[in-house]
Amino acid sequence: MSGNKKLIPVFRLKEGKAWLEDEILSENPAQLCRSYSDNGADMIIIMEDSLNDEEHEKAIACMKEMNRVVDIPLMVGGHIHRTEDVKKYLYTGAKYVFFYDTEENMRILKECSNRFGRDKMAVYTDDLSDAFSYTGDGAGLLFYFGNVMDHMQEIKACPLPLILPAGLDDAAAVLDLLKLPMITGVSMWVHENETDLLMELKHVLKSEGVEVNTFESSMDWSEFKLGCDGLLPVIVQDYKTDEVLMQAYMNEAAFRNTLHTGKMTYYSRSRQTQWVKGETSGHYQFVKSLFLDCDNDTLLAKVSQVGAACHTGARSCFFKQLVKKEYDETNPLKVFEEVFSVILERKKYPKEGSYTNYLFDKGIDKILKKVGEEATEIVIAAKNPDNEELIYEISDFLYHVMVLMAERGVNWEDITRELANR
Repeated sequence: MSGNKKLIPVFRLKEGKAWLEDEILSENPAQLCRSYSDNGADMIIIMEDSLNDEEHEKAIACMKEMNRVVDIPLMVGGHIHRTEDVKKYLYTGAKYVFFYDTEENMRILKECSNRFGRDKMAVYTDDLSDAFSYTGDGAGLLFYFGNVMDHMQEIKACPLPLILPAGLDDAAAVLDLLKLPMITGVSMWVHENETDLLMELKHVLKSEGVEVNTFESSMDWSEFKLGCDGLLPVIVQDYKTDEVLMQAYMNEAAFRNTLHTGKMTYYSRSRQTQWVKGETSGHYQFVKSLFLDCDNDTLLAKVSQVGAACHTGARSCFFKQLVKKEYDETNPLKVFEEVFSVILERKKYPKEGSYTNYLFDKGIDKILKKVGEEATEIVIAAKNPDNEELIYEISDFLYHVMVLMAERGVNWEDITRELANR
């Protein structure tokens, strides 16, 4: 974990919903996780409450979806009866797995620590008297849920980084805990309508000298070259696709509010007032990065866009085509996604005579046979000095792999996330 102290929302996952004890926090846990991620949370802890293997499989699918929509680590656990359960948790994209402090779980922890790495393993406990033994069992982190004030001595003597429980509305208590060197973060219940408070709490902590992750500009507003109206043009892009979404303007107050809240804030030239994008529509833009151009007179904002960026309801404000010359629009970075989209379309809406639909109709065994055949063809083609055959066979192989991915519910985001974590 990084040196910054962390604010960590926690919830229970049961029946496809996010719960706080007996209260439903959200009917859509993935959407809740995205809100946490966009609004300043540093990690999310998900405690699975599945009663059987069928519910567990549904929870695993839900966790995969959560990982697709967040940019922060997830810690998951709650249904560990064998090593395979831990592997499934990690395959969702979760960075950490927690184990209950039961004898059964401690045996599994030791094996998993050796296999997957101590840095991914945590213990969920209300008893810190055994903290040193957890180290021997293979834990790299402790997630404590007991009484903090009654066990401060054990907390201060703990040999492992600790996550302690705290209340979002008790800044003084959070501050006291995060000033302790062994405390890496605090876990807390956070309702959907309270996510704005995460950044506010971070600014309180920062003002008291606690290192937390907030937005800080490497240049001051006074160093920017402004227009004659005192405004700075801002170009806005989707942080994942690089799609240009809109263009607007900032004054100094809007710039500073953007840094403070993490939400894009602009200055309206027509209304002569500051406005937060999404305040009325709900289509917020959450800051991921800000860049200044070579002349210091234009800002490029890369954002997580909720809903449409344009007031017309269009995804982007730039949809009125004026001129276009014929050219090859193939984007090598997007070809996989585009081909995969066609394959998914065929799966959902079969087309007569389609080879892709033929493979889906024949089922998984036929698809696997074709993947194996194409892999062999690659090996043979690689012995040929002419690369054209190799290019052809690799393309064939990748197509059949994408059919397999569609059949098994895997997408390119799953693959690229795993590659990025290698």
